[in-house]
Amino acid sequence: MSKKVFCLAQFKAKPGKESELFRVLQALEPNTLREDGCLQYTVTRHIPSPFAEGSSFPIVFNEIWADMPSFEAHCQRKEIQQFFEAQCVAESGLVEDFNVCVYSDEPEAFDAPVLD
Repeated sequence: MSKKVFCLAQFKAKPGKESELFRVLQALEPNTLREDGCLQYTVTRHIPSPFAEGSSFPIVFNEIWADMPSFEAHCQRKEIQQFFEAQCVAESGLVEDFNVCVYSDEPEAFDAPVLD
């Protein structure tokens, strides 16, 4: 049974602040990649393509965690909490809007094998 947690953390920078916000988010990568349970943690930016013309937030973290406790421990780290307080909540922050969601790759009511 997969216990992986997939997180998309999306950010819209204040006007003229996208490059600066991208650099601030990149600075979170090295420490996070050292966390137990972190399988992937990559900040990406939206690029144009005629084959993918949907709408999205311009900056997105693509995260994969071994399990929910690993993801929740990450969210409680001081560095991560300080980022959200300084950049997303504070009026002086770089973020205009953000959206963080987690997903599972298991179907609802998945009939997983019972492991002893």
